[in-house]
Amino acid sequence: MNRIFAACFGFCAVLSGASPQKGTEIVWDKFGVAHVYAKSTEDLFYGYGYAQAQSHGDLLLHLYGESRGRAAEYFGPSGLEGDKWVWTNSVPQRSEQWLKQQTPEFRGYLEAFAKGINDYAARHPEALSAESKRVLPVSALDPIEHVHRIVHFTYIGSQRLAAAGGGPVTTASLLETPEAVGSNGWAVAPAHTANGKALLLGNPHLGWGGWQTYYEIQLNAPGISLYGASQVGFPVLRFLFSEYVGFNQTVNNVDAVDLYRITRQGDGYLFDGKVRAFETSQHELKIRQADGGFRTEMLGITSTLHGPVIKQENGAPIAMKVAGLDRPYLLEEYWQMATAHNFAQFEKAVSRLQVPCFNILYADRDGHIEYLLNGTIPKRRKGDLKFWAGVVPGDTSETLWDSYLSYAELPKSVDPPAGYVQNTNDPPWNTSWPDTLDPDRYPPYVAPRTITFRAERSLRMLYEDKKITYDHFIAYKHSTRMELADRILPDLQDAVSQFGTPLAKQAAGVLAAWDRQAEADSKGAVLFYQWAMQFMNPSLGSQAGFAVPYDIHAPLSTPRGLKDLEKAAAQLDAAAKETVKLYGSLDVAWGKVMRFQYAGLDLPGNGGFGNLGIFRVITFGSAHGNTRSQTHGETWISAVEFSKPVKAKVLMTYGNSSQPGSPHQKDQLPLLVNKQLRTAWLTRADVEANMESRDKF
Repeated sequence: MNRIFAACFGFCAVLSGASPQKGTEIVWDKFGVAHVYAKSTEDLFYGYGYAQAQSHGDLLLHLYGESRGRAAEYFGPSGLEGDKWVWTNSVPQRSEQWLKQQTPEFRGYLEAFAKGINDYAARHPEALSAESKRVLPVSALDPIEHVHRIVHFTYIGSQRLAAAGGGPVTTASLLETPEAVGSNGWAVAPAHTANGKALLLGNPHLGWGGWQTYYEIQLNAPGISLYGASQVGFPVLRFLFSEYVGFNQTVNNVDAVDLYRITRQGDGYLFDGKVRAFETSQHELKIRQADGGFRTEMLGITSTLHGPVIKQENGAPIAMKVAGLDRPYLLEEYWQMATAHNFAQFEKAVSRLQVPCFNILYADRDGHIEYLLNGTIPKRRKGDLKFWAGVVPGDTSETLWDSYLSYAELPKSVDPPAGYVQNTNDPPWNTSWPDTLDPDRYPPYVAPRTITFRAERSLRMLYEDKKITYDHFIAYKHSTRMELADRILPDLQDAVSQFGTPLAKQAAGVLAAWDRQAEADSKGAVLFYQWAMQFMNPSLGSQAGFAVPYDIHAPLSTPRGLKDLEKAAAQLDAAAKETVKLYGSLDVAWGKVMRFQYAGLDLPGNGGFGNLGIFRVITFGSAHGNTRSQTHGETWISAVEFSKPVKAKVLMTYGNSSQPGSPHQKDQLPLLVNKQLRTAWLTRADVEANMESRDKF
């Protein structure tokens, strides 16, 4: 009873804090988007927390439970491995230190955010599951802990690095994950637009659920009006625009984590010829059982001066060092970026480099644009990217870094002559064309010299339209054309004419009639995909089959040509057989196979795999019968024009709520299917005219 009383007392204590000032309110529009109108910045954060709890309360609390390293205690054994990762990497302890280091002002914002969540839970206990309420109350520590776990130990130091079996998992292999093949970002300068106004496209791609879920909101307070989105549990926006500035992000490939092979010597390990002692500690984990009781398990943690030992490989301990663990102001930097009024203020904020990864694309009403390969990239004494992407020797200080490249040393493009910057998770060198960044000006471990066909499609659309209209800007965003098909189909037709079987020639006829797009009614797209899977291997990543390799100075024409015509023709024959076997015909429509199946809806799909050169990324998962459903891709979309007033069209593809029974779980999916965006309601009058409900405080 004492423990129950203590928990209740703690919850009540949190709720006893100052309430929002009278007049603060949340107006909910008919798509479930919260428009917070606050009387102070603290009240703005309060409203943000309250709104997230209403829209995603169960998910939010589950995520916070996981980030505390107590998922097994709250939810059962399925959370145990995640808890071990959290404690192995000292997320709770470091987060407590970071909270103490926040400025009093920003800590107050975090406390207000947490109070908003707690107040919603207290007022609407029936709206939350019994399981999720075990996590209550939340505190200012929770958003720090959660963002720290997601950014540093999911995006950067992924738990996959500790995977056992199947051979070593290296930092390089993480580039194969869906997170690394998704997002698009554009910023277009006034000189490159039809009406002389800057344009900004935000288009993150992640999985449809869990920690990757995005949340759309408008935040208003005196002197502040922000519209954007972030992942559930984040107290700040990662994609946003105001009347002054806007920015978005794409996952980048900076090597901000290194694995070290430790050489044992007796009870310790060797470093620079001396034996050092391992640091060891233990943490007790509680695991909830089916009967409501608990069992406990001790987690032993071993660390070196590099970081924690995360696995054994061929008998040797492998330790992990993650960049940015000495930089506690990630959230404050995002807030300063968001509230900037011009490029100088934005650059001052972003140059702090508290955010350890993500490409950043920026535009503003003054017409400035920027692409930045952002991140805490270690300054290394030697080695190229290939060297550091593997497991490196941990017995020498030659491989142990202790500082980072500065903002001035990072690849970036500010107001380039081409009039635009773009990124599709690719390296920075072809951020615009022909304004190529020279990789020789940067250390060889900064980024690889590669490109994907999605990046080339992105470049082509921006380069070929010298005066982009807002309508064309949006139309390009919805493009499902396959750059790979444009690049290789003529050569494939020639190969089949020389070496093709009768079936391959029949398949070539289907491809000749195909529109080279991944629309629902596109016939030939499925067949081409089956061929591409053989030509570029199952991950669609290899370019070894091309006769002419990628040239950094010719991104719109390389790679090209077939290295082996006879092999390519045989691959089409095999693809044709597989297509007929799976789907009954060579010309099956893309949308008959690729489906949007979500929250009870089953609709024909469009868009597709980014490595085919499709800009509108939808990753369709494994086949179930003769269909495949989306698992990853288009999430929050924003197309912004910095006119006066600013205008924007947006979409939260899967809806803006995950709570059971919410009408906003799937109400925007038909818009996605029809390639439509919503007008963002930015003024109070427009919001009130489209109001669904209101919360007054």
